[in-house]
Amino acid sequence: MAAEEIHPDLQRAARFLPRGGIGPRSAAFARTLQPILMRRTPPGVSIVRLDHISIRLHTPAEQQTPGPVFLWIHGGGYVLGTASQDDPLCAQVARNLGVTVAAVDYRLAPRFPYPIPLEDCYDALAWLAAQPFTDPSRIAIGGASAGGGLAAGLALLARDRAAITPVLQLLAYPMIDDRTAMRRDIDQRGFRLWNNRANAYGWRCYTGLEPGDDQIDGYAAAARHHDLAGVAPAWIGIGTQDLFHDENLAYAERLRAAGVKCELEVVPGAFHGFDAVAPKAPVTRQFRISQLDALRAALPPV
Repeated sequence: MAAEEIHPDLQRAARFLPRGGIGPRSAAFARTLQPILMRRTPPGVSIVRLDHISIRLHTPAEQQTPGPVFLWIHGGGYVLGTASQDDPLCAQVARNLGVTVAAVDYRLAPRFPYPIPLEDCYDALAWLAAQPFTDPSRIAIGGASAGGGLAAGLALLARDRAAITPVLQLLAYPMIDDRTAMRRDIDQRGFRLWNNRANAYGWRCYTGLEPGDDQIDGYAAAARHHDLAGVAPAWIGIGTQDLFHDENLAYAERLRAAGVKCELEVVPGAFHGFDAVAPKAPVTRQFRISQLDALRAALPPV
């Protein structure tokens, strides 16, 4: 991939990033490092432990009771990551919007394949909806990468279980279609951080099946769901140099066709996870502003 295809704000960071992703060995090594790399719990954050999961609760300085809440789901290809990795983003949302943010540490594949991670996220959502500080009419959900895929599946699950009604699903470059891993026309492209080989590995670990298998359902891979009508309004953000670009645009189009309001933010020249590796870049700041604006509109103060 030519350097000029990368957004000017991201070219310096891109030079130092691997053009690939993870596999069985690198994922195993990364999992051994996770406890070492976990962020310390900052002020204003408490940890709630449920049966099989923990939740990092970011409480704003001036909290409304009951007030709006935002459930955030971290990325990591369904096989890696912790809620603590997104402390800066969660803190920014809590601080700027006065919203309580709950970041869930769901169990990871391949040890805990689908539907366990999705059910963990639903348990976190149900717990959050039942808290005295929560206004049940102002609950948003969101996530990045695999976390965005879980958030999309969670929106569908919430619709069908009809107990909790999120007002927004905020999806940052969501991993929502295993069938992308079957594409051979993009195998040789130099995708930063996450390529199609890593994509196939992540889906294989999460579903226990080969990408493209007919048994993979629409809660595991939201792009496969036959009926998107009635799910929460969506905000989808994706870069043009991201492996998930095409599947994200197709999902946004299907949501709109189903009558679901969907705001699509396409970032020219942005690669997968660009906001995490270049948090101070102007293009990242604009991406964050768009996310905050979508949350502010969905979770207005009373």
